[in-house]
Amino acid sequence: MPQILRNPHFEAIGGEATIIRLVDRFYFHMESLPVASAIRAMHEADLQPVKVVLVKFLIEWLGGPAVYSIERGHPRLRQKHMGFPIGEAARDAWMICMRRAMEDVVASTTLRQQLEQVFFKTADFIRNDNRE
Repeated sequence: MPQILRNPHFEAIGGEATIIRLVDRFYFHMESLPVASAIRAMHEADLQPVKVVLVKFLIEWLGGPAVYSIERGHPRLRQKHMGFPIGEAARDAWMICMRRAMEDVVASTTLRQQLEQVFFKTADFIRNDNRE
């Protein structure tokens, strides 16, 4: 079974319940912030399926049980996002939504800062459009 490189934050964030809230708030901000309209347009109208996938990914990626890779294999983030033009603007819009979501549900400023760093590295890694 392939291993996902994880960050040891699963327990610190509050486990699965907090990750579910984080994902809900992330997509709330994606739907409501004008700056996120381009990345929202990359998604299907019904966000529920992608929410389920992101919850499972984050549980495992943040150091929890291997619920994503057992079901879906290695995440192959760059490959799975190749069909979408992801440049700096898309990366930054994604990060704005995630920062807002973390502000909504992660109480610890230190933990938010740590997570922001690892989220940024990942969001920057999947960029595939350097025209900006």
